[in-house]
Amino acid sequence: MTKVLLLSGVLGMMSVTAQASDKPRLTLSQQAEQGRIDSKKTEQTQLEKARKAASDTSSREQEIIERQEPGEWQQQQQQKAQEQFKERESRADKYLREAKEAAAKERKIEEK
Repeated sequence: MTKVLLLSGVLGMMSVTAQASDKPRLTLSQQAEQGRIDSKKTEQTQLEKARKAASDTSSREQEIIERQEPGEWQQQQQQKAQEQFKERESRADKYLREAKEAAAKERKIEEK
């Protein structure tokens, strides 16, 4: 009985190794050709990825440029700031003019 089990175990191992060696073995030239094919596929994949990345970059650049262009709101803010600046400037001129007028007036100091 042990001989039968041992013999069946050996036969089972032989069939497994026989199945593994049933795969067709490639010659060196076939392996080289397969390598060239794989290389071409890899190159095409990388090229597609690079094209997609360039396209994505281009569209992001366009979005940024559009955001940087002055819009209506930005122009309004600039105009408002300019008006405030002029108002402050005219107010300062008014105070300076009043100070000069006050300095030009003769004042009499009352004696007590």
